[in-house]
Parts: sequence; structure tokens; C-alpha cells
Amino acid sequence: MSSEKRQEKKTRLHSRNKNRERYDLNALTTSNPELLNYIEPNKYGEDSVDFSNPVAIKTLNKALLNHYYGIKNWEFPDGNLCPPIPGRADYIHQIADILAENNFGTIPIGDIITCIDIGVGASCIYPIIGVTEYGWNFIGSDIDPKSIESAKNIVNSNSSLKDKIECRLQGNRKDVFFGIIGREDKIDFSICNPPFHSSLEDAQKGTRRKVRNLSGKKEKNPTLNFAGISNELICDGGEYKFIHNMVKESKKFSKNCFWFSTLVSKQSNLKGIYKLLEKIEANQIKTIPMGSGNKSSRIVAWTFFSKEEQKEWRETRW
Repeated sequence: MSSEKRQEKKTRLHSRNKNRERYDLNALTTSNPELLNYIEPNKYGEDSVDFSNPVAIKTLNKALLNHYYGIKNWEFPDGNLCPPIPGRADYIHQIADILAENNFGTIPIGDIITCIDIGVGASCIYPIIGVTEYGWNFIGSDIDPKSIESAKNIVNSNSSLKDKIECRLQGNRKDVFFGIIGREDKIDFSICNPPFHSSLEDAQKGTRRKVRNLSGKKEKNPTLNFAGISNELICDGGEYKFIHNMVKESKKFSKNCFWFSTLVSKQSNLKGIYKLLEKIEANQIKTIPMGSGNKSSRIVAWTFFSKEEQKEWRETRW
């Protein structure tokens, strides 16, 4: 097994990320004039968006998707998670780099690449970025029928996404890949941003801390600035149990999927994840630090393919 899980890279936005610099509010308000309603001077007297306001965040994201990715229609229920675009884009770019390492340094683009997004959500954000940046095809799975319906509506409302993203409902909330990956499916990589919290109380505690950091105000029942329904934020056992289930299932699909991956928010969970990956005999493991704003995270990626199998996959598919 590779020792790459110990390698470290600088925790910053990826060099291909379109949002490495400060937001160009003039350009963004031109793309979405509604954003003007949520721009006000910060404590330094500079124009800024109120990042503690969920509506402001969603409006900003609409402007980002319109201006940088050509997505004109991005509507989903306000109660669903509104993802921070720069961090989501970083995940996609990092996965592109992993594929490039298996392709003589060149990122494979277009229809030859198929990705599964576990927990696509109502916003369909990872497939949107993957399609618009690299032309990849996506399968998005979710346990919530309303989220699947919302994601489908976004795909059908943007011509650049049509016929590139297939949404599949996960009928069993205990399963991750079962019921989603078919026996004959060939997947180049899977991605996942797993539920972080183990309970509603845990989620509310995190929300209060985040709002306090952003606004300096103490609120008993604050609104999460990026929103999010319970399925998106909470699962029994939290992030640790979700990822463990995913890792165990990945063994069953070891020849269907080249690279598996997940975000891991809690560093304390890494030791147990590595131990399980070693137990199920993953051939190669990569850990890639991620970070934007005040939050740090990491991607853990693994494959069961030998070097010879990786070569065969590249030669027959790419």
C-alpha cells in the first residue's frame, strides 16, 4: 500500500480555482443585480456580502455560477444546503489532478470520464462544476426524493448540463453504492461530502458557533448561513460512521470504480479511516489537504487497482 496518505500540500485554493482572488463584486452584481441588496460596508469600510445571511449567501452563489460557470438557472428550496462554491470547486480540481497522475500528467476531459456524487443534494453543485470545467459525465445519488427532483430541475433548466448528469434515488438510506452502481457500470471516481453531525443538538451547537464567529452575535436558535436540511447535515454516527460504511461498501465495487474519495472534516476521524482502508486492502491511498476561509478539511482517496490494472483502465477507457 502506498504511503501517500502522509504527504502534505499547502492548504489553499487550487491554482485553477476561479475564486482564488477577492470577489469581484462589480462583475458579480452585473451577473446578478439582486446581489446589490446584500452588499454593505464591513468593519473596514469595504463593500462586502453579509456571510451570516443565508439569503445573501445563496444570491452570491447564483452570481458566481452565472459569471464563472455560465449557469443561468440555479433554483432549489431555501431549506436545503447552499454550498460554498470555491470549496466545492477545489474538490473537483483535486480529483482532476489525481486522474492526471494516472494519465501522464494530462487531465482526461469530456464524456470519457464518469463520476458518481454520493449525496448530490438539491443544489447539484459538484456535477455542475465538473461538467462546466471538464466536460465530465455525472451520476448524482441522494436518499431524498425532493433533492433528486430539484437536481433534475436544475439540469433540465441549463442546456450545458442536459444529457451530462443522471440523478438516481438511493432507496435504502443505509446503503451508499448498493442500488446506485450497476454491475456493468464503469466509474472513474466517486466523490462525497458526508453528513457532518451525529445529532440535531450537535448541528445546532455548530451553527451557533459559526454564526457567532461570522457576526459576533450570540443567538440561541440561529439560522445556518449555508442552510441545510437534516439529511444533508445529520446522520446516525455522524461523519465517522458514514465514511466507514462507504469504505466497506467500496470493496464490493472495487472493479467498477477506479478511484473512491470523500471529504473528511474531522482530523480525528483519519486514524480509523486509514486503519479500515488497510484492513480491506486498498492498494493506494491519498490524503489531500483542503482549506478555504477559516475552515480546514481534507480529501481521502483510495483505489483497489494495481499498477497494471490502472494502466489497463487508462488504455481501454481514456
